[in-house]
Amino acid sequence: MAGPLQGVRIIDMTSVLMGPFAAQLLGDFGADIIKVEAPQGDITRFIGPQPGTSLGPIFLHINRNKRSIVLDLKQEAGREALLKLIEDADVLMYNVRPQAMRRLQLDYGQVARINPRIIYVGAFGFDQRGPYAAKPAYDDLIQGAVGVPALAQRAGTDVPRYTPANIADRTVGLRMANSICAALYFRERSGKGQSIEVPMFETMVEYVTGDHMAGLTYDPPAGPTGYARLLARERRPYATSDGHICAVVYNDNHWRSFLQLIGHFDIWENDARFHNIANRTRHIDEVYGFLAEIIRTRSSAEWLELLERADIPVMPMHDMDSLLQDPHLNAIGFFSTVEHPRAGKIRSMAIPGRWSESEPAITRHAPELGEHSTEILREAGYGEAAIEQLLESGVTRQHPMPAD
Repeated sequence: MAGPLQGVRIIDMTSVLMGPFAAQLLGDFGADIIKVEAPQGDITRFIGPQPGTSLGPIFLHINRNKRSIVLDLKQEAGREALLKLIEDADVLMYNVRPQAMRRLQLDYGQVARINPRIIYVGAFGFDQRGPYAAKPAYDDLIQGAVGVPALAQRAGTDVPRYTPANIADRTVGLRMANSICAALYFRERSGKGQSIEVPMFETMVEYVTGDHMAGLTYDPPAGPTGYARLLARERRPYATSDGHICAVVYNDNHWRSFLQLIGHFDIWENDARFHNIANRTRHIDEVYGFLAEIIRTRSSAEWLELLERADIPVMPMHDMDSLLQDPHLNAIGFFSTVEHPRAGKIRSMAIPGRWSESEPAITRHAPELGEHSTEILREAGYGEAAIEQLLESGVTRQHPMPAD
């Protein structure tokens, strides 16, 4: 088998990051992902350097294992072609607002009439039962709406800041992929397709408040919001005498080992602030401040060796350049240089993890815009004359390079 989802066909109407990331995960698992793009293409094609192609780096990293077809859904012939694709598809996924799908006459009711077994999955900003239903949403907006920048400022940033990674898009993309896998399993048992909504805001509210609801979990409240350890001002990479390391001295065993290592086991015996996780959490700024002062007295290399020997969790603090040279990643071949037929040599990332059966695999490079249009239309039953007419009318386009 080429992956656990081999034989599953997914119509991927998503764009930008959240949906394409979810679709790539499913493609890695062996699903046939048909990426439907408007004539102008997915915007991420044009973000970052793109030497002579429409294949920017973000696009390359979230669109492998897919085939691209261009369909202008504003033209009736484009919509009809999409409906032909839907007839024998297992999943349709989108990440525009449901109102846009209704305007295209592609809401669940109309799609399910064509294919009652379809799993119809939308990921978008907000639950459709509330007053935010029609609002647009992007990663930054959702991070702000669920309190991430405010938490960052509580933890010590000078001003509220977004996390410098698309955590909302990628977290909700994971939930979207999980929902599709669960729905496929349900259909195997019941024979029933269904509509699923995956809202960004509520998904991330659960994600953040699970850590920071704290005392407001109880009624009446047992204390304020916020998980003290995550908000501690010294919860950051520790400065050493010549750089930084990332260390987590967390449980009782870690603390006993650390205090013995630095020759101050008397602190464990005499200072109640260090005795258990409840006390350490109550005094977290002092505890982490103590760590920071000790760690700055030796070099990064010394601490990495000492803490590893004591079985205390520690890692070097990478930047993006040094991460690419990480010895563990190099040992498992996580990064490799591959030849993309149109983008040239690119650095590719492996699929994380190992499977004893149905191993996921990378079988396709990220496609050029419309690279597989005519191939997919032929599979849907279109003859050569009909395909030529769709090309001439601009309903579709075919990239001049041959398909993989």
